[in-house]
Amino acid sequence: MGSVHTDQTTFTAVELQQLHHQDLTNQRVERAQWVLKSPEPPGPWQQLLHSIKANVFPQRKKYSAVSFFKSLFPILSWGRNYKTSKFKNDLMAGLTLASLSIPQSIGYANLAKLDPQYGLYTSIVPPLVYSLMGSSRELAIGPVAVVSMLLSSLLQKIEDPIVNPVAYTNLAFTVTLFAGIFQAAFGIFRLGFIVDFLSHAAIVGFMAGAAIVIGLQQLKGLLGISKFTTNTDVVSVLESVFKSIIHEPWYPLNIVLGCAFLIFLLIARFIGKKNKNLFWLPAIAPLISVVLSTLIVYFTKADRHGVKIVKHIKEGLNPSSAHQLQLTGPHVGQAAKAGLISAIIALAEAIAVGRSFASIKGHHLDGNKEMIAMGCMNIAGSLTSCYVATGSFSRTAVNFSAGCQTAVSNIVMALTVIVSLELLTRLLYFTPTAILASIILSALPGLIDINEAYHIWKVDKLDFLACIGAFLGVLFASVEIGLLAAVSISFAKILINSLRPGIEELGRLPRSDIFCNMSQYPMAIKTPSILIIGINSSLLCFANANSVRERVMKWVTKEEDETEEKEKGRNIQHVILDMSNVLNVDTSGILALEEIQKKLLSHGIEIAVANPRWQVIHRLKLAKLVDKIGEQRIFLTVSEAVDACLINSKGAGVSSC
Repeated sequence: MGSVHTDQTTFTAVELQQLHHQDLTNQRVERAQWVLKSPEPPGPWQQLLHSIKANVFPQRKKYSAVSFFKSLFPILSWGRNYKTSKFKNDLMAGLTLASLSIPQSIGYANLAKLDPQYGLYTSIVPPLVYSLMGSSRELAIGPVAVVSMLLSSLLQKIEDPIVNPVAYTNLAFTVTLFAGIFQAAFGIFRLGFIVDFLSHAAIVGFMAGAAIVIGLQQLKGLLGISKFTTNTDVVSVLESVFKSIIHEPWYPLNIVLGCAFLIFLLIARFIGKKNKNLFWLPAIAPLISVVLSTLIVYFTKADRHGVKIVKHIKEGLNPSSAHQLQLTGPHVGQAAKAGLISAIIALAEAIAVGRSFASIKGHHLDGNKEMIAMGCMNIAGSLTSCYVATGSFSRTAVNFSAGCQTAVSNIVMALTVIVSLELLTRLLYFTPTAILASIILSALPGLIDINEAYHIWKVDKLDFLACIGAFLGVLFASVEIGLLAAVSISFAKILINSLRPGIEELGRLPRSDIFCNMSQYPMAIKTPSILIIGINSSLLCFANANSVRERVMKWVTKEEDETEEKEKGRNIQHVILDMSNVLNVDTSGILALEEIQKKLLSHGIEIAVANPRWQVIHRLKLAKLVDKIGEQRIFLTVSEAVDACLINSKGAGVSSC
């Protein structure tokens, strides 16, 4: 054998190999100490305070009143660089937006079982507040169909809008206040995950079901029916329609007028989609419909022949409604519940719409700031005779297509609505309700996304189940049942994944130090005498600890059917647990790990832990489990754990594993 001379010292090849192994062992021990000596992670209260600071003062080392107000009011940041060229675009976008918003707002107020002026009020104060506090440049704020239908379905169970319209209106303002409070709280305390309980699939199903229900309810306006059910399910609505047609007088002129303008609106929508340069046509079509139908009714005296009209719309600016809020009494709890549901639905729709359009222009939309802005605008709205407002998809699309540059387009729209309230409300006296129904119907196709539902079906069957659950629940039961079904299915999906997390055997990829799932990568190579098990669960807790313990032991004792033949003849001396995917562990999880360690020792098998995350290693140290396993059996990577165990198996005198 050869020898190497270094500084008058002669080393044989064996000695050089031993020195190399010793050097690798020292490096491995040093890196293991990085894991063991990591600083203590922040506690839950520290994380909460940090979240609040990060939300109110993002990415700032020094906090000041200026930074606070710039964070709270983004207009103070972008307003300094605002130019005349941008204002021209925002002015045109705002005027186009107002032409769509005015007739839609009146229709949506009717859908919410409120007087028409309240829809117009809701297109003034909330957009103005949002333009100061919101981070989206394209989002158009105001009343929307889904939230209007949601409010009417929830509030009619508490107060009858026909028998006691004043109490019903007061309740709507109270619900709006609670919705705003919940939304602002979600943003301040970073509780946006509550909104995420409504998954994308659930929202697709909910919106589609709500669109159909809203469409069926418009039969009341199209047919000129006086008595109509307060229920929202499709069976009750159709039953009410047939009973009214058979037993109550109805006037064909309503449906002729409504259907004629509905066809006009749908044609305008189709042309606008085909030719992007004519984006203004579907935006201005509702206003044209209102003007033409009002003139037709006025000059033909059609209201005397059964055509139902809007009649009086109160003129003037938003009156204060602070004295109308019902913060005491028997309905406060129900109002808070309705406010919570409305807050979640409104946020889910607004953030989804805002992010979709922001991504087109490459802007970032801060979800927590959006929640605070939405909350503040609805709190302000509840004090100024508005009901729950949020971002509208149809109006945002018009705003975007019209070339809006900033939230100033919302300000222009609000000012235009103010002028309309002051000067034009008397002209809307003869507007037929059938036209309002046709305007709402023309906006509904955008809420039904069949292609997306099919995509969800192809990608994830459980997600599609949540989509169908929300759709059928809204369609055949109620809004609350539909939401409950969607959230329950989503939770069930989470529970299924957490109760039985993935436990997989890892192997080394050829010519690398990477260890992967052997089922996914059949070319991965098993390591003799070593079983490497990966735990694919972000949380090792009471819900899945027993499942993990039992399945790990089945791998080791060859009791699992799928691995019994594969494991045959292998003499397992070491088990390495790859904990890189486990973000946290509770006492049940620690107890399961302790039981695994004891059972493996009873079989003469040593255990090693690779890459435990920050919270995991901290809790293992607190529970003294690190002492029981042995600090020398904690490793930074799976590769280092395998190398140490191989050295130990060969009896090289290294006691690292």
